[in-house]
Amino acid sequence: MRLRIDLAYDGTDFHGWAAQPGLRTVQGTLEEWIGKVLRLGGPPSLVVAGRTDAGVHARRQTCHVDLDLDEDPSATLQRRLRRVLREDIAIRRVSPAPQGFDARFSAIWRRYCYRLSDQVADPLLRGHVTPVRQPVDVGALNAGAQLLIGLRDFAAFCKPRAGATTIRHLRELHAERRDDGTVEIHLLADAFCHSMVRSVVGALTSVADGHRTLAWLEEVAASQVRHGEVQVMPARGLTLEEVGYPPDDQLAARAEEARARRSLEDS
Repeated sequence: MRLRIDLAYDGTDFHGWAAQPGLRTVQGTLEEWIGKVLRLGGPPSLVVAGRTDAGVHARRQTCHVDLDLDEDPSATLQRRLRRVLREDIAIRRVSPAPQGFDARFSAIWRRYCYRLSDQVADPLLRGHVTPVRQPVDVGALNAGAQLLIGLRDFAAFCKPRAGATTIRHLRELHAERRDDGTVEIHLLADAFCHSMVRSVVGALTSVADGHRTLAWLEEVAASQVRHGEVQVMPARGLTLEEVGYPPDDQLAARAEEARARRSLEDS
């Protein structure tokens, strides 16, 4: 039996999503409590739509768990997890997963938002907005964003992982200044590789505050290896906003497609 779990969390006090011995993580916390409340005899294994680093938040994250049970425990699990978990994790919904559903591979897009401020910092937002010293030109930031949208190799912005591709389809990338002065940078792609979002935002911020030019950004984007001049922005400004999935009858096909190693020639 596969269950889908939709949740949100404040990443401030977590050492990221992935379970690590001796550290408080979102995965480790959930697996421990699922095992306890369902009396499984041990923690099950969760699969997540997008692993978040230490300090990164999630407004709408999705994961799944496979359980060897005769009856659907969704309602019981949802109720009990809401009762025992600390306030920095919210269980939005636990439900039976449709046939072919895989939280990671069935996803067709992930949406992130990075928030920064070049004005007097609001202390109430200190865990979710990154302060920057130089004024941010939102127009220049959006001009740089246009250079990165599309299907490309984002190796310059990713921490390399053995056997993993860095080819991604960045469908949306734009910034806007809110009434409170916060600059929100929105990104939507089929998937993101390790540190990609914070590195892309770091490169764009360097252009937006006048330290770098659009020509520099074009040079960085053309690199086939991680670029040493790209700053990785702090984790606290980043939030996974939402994960998108296709209709139920397309879930299995999407999962199979996503598991295949990608190249630009195949696209």
